[in-house]
Amino acid sequence: MTEENGKLKRFTTAQLLNFCFGFFGLQFAWQMEIILCGPVVEKLGASPFLLGLIWLAGPVTGMVVQPFIGALSDKTNTRFGKRKPYLFFGALFASIALVLFPLSGNIVNHINSTFGIQLPELSGLFIAAIMVWVIDACVNAAQGQYRALIPDNMPVEQHSLANSYLSFAIGIGSVIAAGTAPFLEHFFGYQMSHTAQFVMAAIAFFGATLWTCLTITEVKKVAAKSKAESAEEIVEEVIEEEKTFIQNFKEFFTCSPEVPKICTVQFFTWIAIMAVNIYFTQFIVHKVMAIPEIGTGDIQTKIAYISQLLGNPDVTAAMAKAEFESRMLTATNFAALCFAAYNLVCFVVSLPIGYLSSKFGNKPVHIVSLMIMSLSYAGIAFSTDQTHIIIFMALAGIGWASTLALPFAMLTRFIGSGSEGSVMGIFNIFIAAPQIIVCTLVAWFINHSEISCEFGKNYHFEYALMVGAVVLMCAALSAFTIKEKAIE
Repeated sequence: MTEENGKLKRFTTAQLLNFCFGFFGLQFAWQMEIILCGPVVEKLGASPFLLGLIWLAGPVTGMVVQPFIGALSDKTNTRFGKRKPYLFFGALFASIALVLFPLSGNIVNHINSTFGIQLPELSGLFIAAIMVWVIDACVNAAQGQYRALIPDNMPVEQHSLANSYLSFAIGIGSVIAAGTAPFLEHFFGYQMSHTAQFVMAAIAFFGATLWTCLTITEVKKVAAKSKAESAEEIVEEVIEEEKTFIQNFKEFFTCSPEVPKICTVQFFTWIAIMAVNIYFTQFIVHKVMAIPEIGTGDIQTKIAYISQLLGNPDVTAAMAKAEFESRMLTATNFAALCFAAYNLVCFVVSLPIGYLSSKFGNKPVHIVSLMIMSLSYAGIAFSTDQTHIIIFMALAGIGWASTLALPFAMLTRFIGSGSEGSVMGIFNIFIAAPQIIVCTLVAWFINHSEISCEFGKNYHFEYALMVGAVVLMCAALSAFTIKEKAIE
């Protein structure tokens, strides 16, 4: 963790495990948002289209905040280090937002009762949207800083190993975050509320980040040379540097004719992944569990629904509310279980995929993985059997594992040494841009698939999975055009 004779000292296995602990907390929070964002904002009155617009926070902040904060931290010098101040405050603000997010409706009610005013009906949704944007901005900022700690503090020969450890932390964080609530319900009969799950995520994120800040000593390096003398001038300098992006973008696409093909594959892939991430929980709640969209409905609607469901005409308001919330928690816990299976398989097959790609090539392995993921999404879309859905979601984890590694491995074969950072920053556009498409066009499409039902309305959330299946097959077919470069 320190310099020795002008060279960075190698991290021990224990130090590497300690280093990746912070990323565990970050992924824990991120996975919780993926699973529960939909049910929380739906309860506040969000349509599928508004849910998509709220999810714009991820790709937009990823494209804007992460590069900006990264460039700014390069020019930062404090007694606490270059990266740790951004890590600490990013985790702090994100954790506060994680706690407040599921309480958005309660905050509005408290304001109304305390000050004797009547805020507009969608005020809770507005607060929730702000919290999501804060969470995503801070998570993206922290994620970039964690990645930057690797070249800052570790010798070059350990960079790949360190990133593998981070992948390990991502897998473990995702599985535990998704699996905790279903585990407690299945084995102990305890239904963890959505608020409690977000509080758990906040504690995991801030606690893990605080531990990282306290136990990791940054190697003292001189910040990137700057002519600026004030914080304002530093910001201006960073903005000026960002103006070179267009030139870098042109150079990126001219380095090899295969680069645009790899970008195309990534573009299609992330349309599918984002569509499923946003709407999978809603699919489980409303299609598989057949719960009508009455989270915002009046209590009389809930009483009528629960009375018919239980065959009991004497259901009270308290009974209806409790039963409805219990069934919602059971549904979201099942969605979480599916995500746990998805991430567990991703974690388990990551190393075998690496072995197969080294033997047969990155391209054929990635094509097969994407096809498996496509067929899995299609299987989910046309099924309501819970066992089948878990199996299909687990199989989709193979494609997720491949997506996390192989496109980047193919890309690095065609770029020059020393340009990896800028290239990956540009490549990230083909992850963020398709997410924007999903949050707008796909969200609009689902929003216009409204179904009338006895107790309100519903939507064809399975369309998100169908879109995912189709575009993943397009991604796989596009990959066939890539002429993979052999290792020299």
